[in-house]
Amino acid sequence: MLSDLSSLVGIVEKLSAGSITCVGDVMLDRFFEGQVNRLSPEAPIPVLEVDSETSMPGGAGNVVRNIAALGAAARLISVVGNDEPGRSVEDLLAAQDNLSARLIFEKNRLTTVKSRYLAARQQLLRADREVTSPVTENTSKAIVSAVRKEISKRNGVLVLSDYGKGVLGADLIRILIDIAKQNGTKVIIDPKGNFFDIYRGANLITPNLQELSSASGMSTKCDSEVVAAARHIIQNAGVKAVLATRSEQGMSLVTMEEATHLKARAREVFDVSGAGDTVVAIVAVALDVGADLKTAATLANIAAGVVVGKNGTAVVHTSEILSGLHETALMGSELKISALSEASNKIASWREKGLRCGFTNGCFDLLHPGHISLLSQAKETCDRLIVGLNSDRSVRHLKGENRPVQSELSRAQVLASLADVDLVIIFDDATPIAVIETLRPDILIKGSDYELKDVVGGDLVSKWGGEVFLADILPGHSTTSTIEKLEGNNFCKTN
Repeated sequence: MLSDLSSLVGIVEKLSAGSITCVGDVMLDRFFEGQVNRLSPEAPIPVLEVDSETSMPGGAGNVVRNIAALGAAARLISVVGNDEPGRSVEDLLAAQDNLSARLIFEKNRLTTVKSRYLAARQQLLRADREVTSPVTENTSKAIVSAVRKEISKRNGVLVLSDYGKGVLGADLIRILIDIAKQNGTKVIIDPKGNFFDIYRGANLITPNLQELSSASGMSTKCDSEVVAAARHIIQNAGVKAVLATRSEQGMSLVTMEEATHLKARAREVFDVSGAGDTVVAIVAVALDVGADLKTAATLANIAAGVVVGKNGTAVVHTSEILSGLHETALMGSELKISALSEASNKIASWREKGLRCGFTNGCFDLLHPGHISLLSQAKETCDRLIVGLNSDRSVRHLKGENRPVQSELSRAQVLASLADVDLVIIFDDATPIAVIETLRPDILIKGSDYELKDVVGGDLVSKWGGEVFLADILPGHSTTSTIEKLEGNNFCKTN
């Protein structure tokens, strides 16, 4: 998925145009942070010296916070108790930009509160106060009315965030899904419990591994088992797709036709609280602005890797997703750098799929806009672009002892990080003729500063039925002139 970085970036840049309605259990998340320096004299337990206390909306409240953090319009419909925590939830939601909330206050109902106690960024204890009894019939009717009103404005995506606290009963879920289907609205479910058939008709459900295993009655210890359990749910519960969140193992997107496994992207994990909410939010907004399921899941996986590196039920911003995308692309760039023997196998597999393979080559020392233009034109001529890169020894032979400026590995990694480049091969000869003979590209690309008769390997490519393409040269750019300018301004010094 990250091979098409520009498409992913394009979706991220559209996220602020999303508009999502979310219905579900909202709660108050409280965090008490401090230091532990002693044990209690009353019992062998640590004493937390509290330095700070923060509160934020949790559950469905955290889903809409994540939606709003993307710049998208978030609308929450939920139920709280007529108590101090309920009013705190209301105030916290009202303070959020891009977010509107329709909270129904029920008498004699407790607002769910989750209190977490942390020291050195680690949780010591969580204390919950909650009620799980169903909401009243009048409350359910009010929820239905509010959903009809919101969906009539825009048929985008409806998120049902089910935490099992009584807001989303089975009958209400079925009614809301029916309303969504009648309006052409996609439905995403963050499920709870063991009976996923109440979500029949949903476009996507996002269980964690434990929920998937419980609902399917099947093991979920490996990729194949996750796929089997997910397809059991799809077939028996009547949902279209499952996105299973798998903690350190990443995520698995499963339909009846295919399965995609996404590796976890987190560098450090400090707190997984609310990570599932972030996933649901990103997927919902991405689908709303035109992404397909794979793209939405890829972005959600990037976002999840960001949010678990934060304390508390945190949110992720578009800038962080973009940074994560670029970082991940660079991390995976080394997979595009290949030895000639390995490259032959890759190209053979591409050809078996009917893909057209192109080849270009150069030193690519201090990559500049002229290089980017050539590579972009080259990629337009083929399905897979292979770049032959002169080794350091080869560059010194061609350009002199002071070149290259960057090492062959540095140049290879920079090239491999580009979306237009599918494979990089470092060669040691003065010319790439041996590489061309081995790979037998369908098209050979060079700059228009060459004549067709002077293109190395052009005669060979033509002989086996390929073609030679001369790309337009972007004037005013060259590595040599850049180096000369830097040296003339004393930016570069030789020892």
